[in-house]
Amino acid sequence: VGGVAVDRIAAVRAESRTAKAFQDGMGTADRPSVHVRGFPVLNQLAAGSLDHVDLTAHDIPSDGTTRPLPVTKLTVGMEGLKTSGDADEAHADSVTATAFLSYADVSSALGVQVSQGDDSGRVDATVSLPLAGAVTVSAAVSAAGGNSIAFTDVRAEQGELLPPLKSLLDRALDEPIPLRNVPEGLRLRSVTTSEDGIDARFTGRSVT
Repeated sequence: VGGVAVDRIAAVRAESRTAKAFQDGMGTADRPSVHVRGFPVLNQLAAGSLDHVDLTAHDIPSDGTTRPLPVTKLTVGMEGLKTSGDADEAHADSVTATAFLSYADVSSALGVQVSQGDDSGRVDATVSLPLAGAVTVSAAVSAAGGNSIAFTDVRAEQGELLPPLKSLLDRALDEPIPLRNVPEGLRLRSVTTSEDGIDARFTGRSVT
């Protein structure tokens, strides 16, 4: 029992250090939740690497970008997480992660009202002006280069696409929107839509 208790204390310390490193590096208001898997943890620490660590963080800011898109929720699974003394960084051999982007955050970043589309993998974007009325278009969502989300195959759904409205939608949807607030080394692999937002799935090796 004593050995289990000591091992659990070591796990809690490792979880706390990992959470602090992530919070400091990503600038989150709150520390993420971290869980170190496996037993005994002391043996893993002695070897200098944690076998598997799960991390969940919320509201990761995206400052310093022209269209800041915060990550509403980030879930990360890390294999081979290296720990060393008072290091400010943690390094993982391999990582899988999912960034959830709420439609409210996506709408704020793009400047148009975004919601779930009628078809899988699509979203609706609505824009309105006092004299031009309102129009809704449907767009396909996909992963693009540079860890960006692209909106393509835009189709008019409702309302008349007058020039002022088209200009606003073009400005919002023509250029992919980058996800710069994810750990260094992750690469965007796929994007899916849900009722509440967009899920962006990442993988990576030698991730900081």
